[in-house]
Amino acid sequence: MSGFGKVAVLMGGPSAEREISFLSGNAVLKALVEKGVDAHAFDPAERDVWTLKDERFDRVFIALHGRFGEDGTVQGALETLKIPYTGSGVMASALAMDKWRTKLVWQATGIPTPRYHVVTAATDWMRTVAELGLPLIVKPAREGSTIGITKVGTVDHGELALAYGEAAKHDDLVLVEEFVTGMELTVGILAGRALPLIRIEAPQGNYDYHAKYFSDETKYFCPCGLPDAVERDIQAASVAAFDIVGCTGWGRLDLILRADGSYSFLEVNTSPGMTSHSLVPMSAKASGVSYRRLCLHLVANAALDTARALSQPDAVDLLEPITGPGSLGDPE
Repeated sequence: MSGFGKVAVLMGGPSAEREISFLSGNAVLKALVEKGVDAHAFDPAERDVWTLKDERFDRVFIALHGRFGEDGTVQGALETLKIPYTGSGVMASALAMDKWRTKLVWQATGIPTPRYHVVTAATDWMRTVAELGLPLIVKPAREGSTIGITKVGTVDHGELALAYGEAAKHDDLVLVEEFVTGMELTVGILAGRALPLIRIEAPQGNYDYHAKYFSDETKYFCPCGLPDAVERDIQAASVAAFDIVGCTGWGRLDLILRADGSYSFLEVNTSPGMTSHSLVPMSAKASGVSYRRLCLHLVANAALDTARALSQPDAVDLLEPITGPGSLGDPE
């Protein structure tokens, strides 16, 4: 593990997801330390990110969520400092954080995603309803963890305008999206392949902030229960949706599978949660990759954008113990 050098686990940060980032970061830090890695917590909201160079950190595990951690900003700073980091690079992080522009890329390349409108306070809400139907989802385009999201089922009392106001508290770019009814699924991406799908059943079908991180009533199924052929099709489409945004390393896509067998991708996450309730660790475990092994894999493949573009042989070799047949897993 000394080959990793000194590792900073970035956690906290100034975003609305600061609390969850600490849960993720501390879990990652514990796992790395237990495996003998010289890892240390680093909160960029309290310490200048430029001190990473002064303190001679060799790699960074990004456990930040939301703005200033998942949107390309910290990735750009690390590129300038020339400190390799986990997850996607600057462009992919910025694009994936913006749900509107991600949709534009997906629509242009045939990746299915729900119909939507970009809206403002001056939007004709009745026209929006006429074109997209009810219910609708109103959400800030550049937030995560369901922050600022409202499901609108009626429009008799200005509900859409109120929902817009709530979303606009978090972002000046707001989307209204058709509500897609069906099975809620999530797909982890690791080392260029899709992990087993997870089916999510939240209380009253409301997979909100509390249901994601703190509820014991939310149920997760992995295996997801779908026929193998259907799961493989969704996995292949997930890798394509991930790749077209330019994402690398690891991530997670959320989607809805309709009763007729069609599906729509909602978003891609480039710095997924790593808490006890998180989905990528859950899916990785179903593949035989323990939480600690997952953390080691991500640190081992920390890189800069240039290194990713050149596909350094060292990074490829480090993947083999984790993705090779018969070599998954790590005794706890």
